[in-house]
Amino acid sequence: MISYNIHRHNTSTQWVTFVHGAGGSSTIWYKQLREFKKHFNVLLLDLRGHGNSKVYLNDAFKEKYTFDNITGDILEVINFEKIEKSHFIGISLGTILIRNLAEKHPHRVESMIMGGAIMKLNLRSQILMRLGVVLKSVVPYLWLYKFFAFVIMPNKNHKESRLLFVREAKKLCQKEFIRWFKLTSEINPLLHFFRTVDIKIPTLYVMGAEDYLFLPTIKQMVLAHKSAELVVVKNCGHVVNVEQPRFFNDTVIKYLLVK
Repeated sequence: MISYNIHRHNTSTQWVTFVHGAGGSSTIWYKQLREFKKHFNVLLLDLRGHGNSKVYLNDAFKEKYTFDNITGDILEVINFEKIEKSHFIGISLGTILIRNLAEKHPHRVESMIMGGAIMKLNLRSQILMRLGVVLKSVVPYLWLYKFFAFVIMPNKNHKESRLLFVREAKKLCQKEFIRWFKLTSEINPLLHFFRTVDIKIPTLYVMGAEDYLFLPTIKQMVLAHKSAELVVVKNCGHVVNVEQPRFFNDTVIKYLLVK
């Protein structure tokens, strides 16, 4: 089972589950934990190979990585803790896992908060992925990761987010990076399905105004999905919870408390 931490509330029966992105860990939510645990029971996850869920120290995850398998890791935890239903908050690739969980098990998802959501790879993103496929076995993974982080978060005000994710990525190994990178082979048809189907679960997209790779698609998608809302954060890039934590916390908590 993947590593996780729980912070229980004295009176609330509502759960919030945080799902980080590729190369991160549960520590990226450090600017959220204090505020969210005032209102909710909080579950923090380390995805396989990340944080304290070190695959190279654990032989439990030898099968090929797929979005369904990794989503199953999350389901295993909430089943073990007997969490019948939860709000899910994700960042970057974590939003794909949350959307996949909602598709497979909609009765377990109260609402979805999608920060820096990835719902389509534009031409630049696809070129980056193809470059990574070519170089992943010959170039040190950290070089690739730093390059990708800079392309996704290029501005000066994105520096804290870049450094945070690179610092967490250093805890991975080359083999683990390649396992996750191979997920890109199944990402396009999955994202196309997500864009096409309105799952009818309350969904709040929180996107940075400077998230140039991914924001345009979210704007279009929200117009077609009646259950979705979009908040665009000024002076902010991809990792909204790190760059604008106060705005993110206030906006999301307000949204969840009325659901």
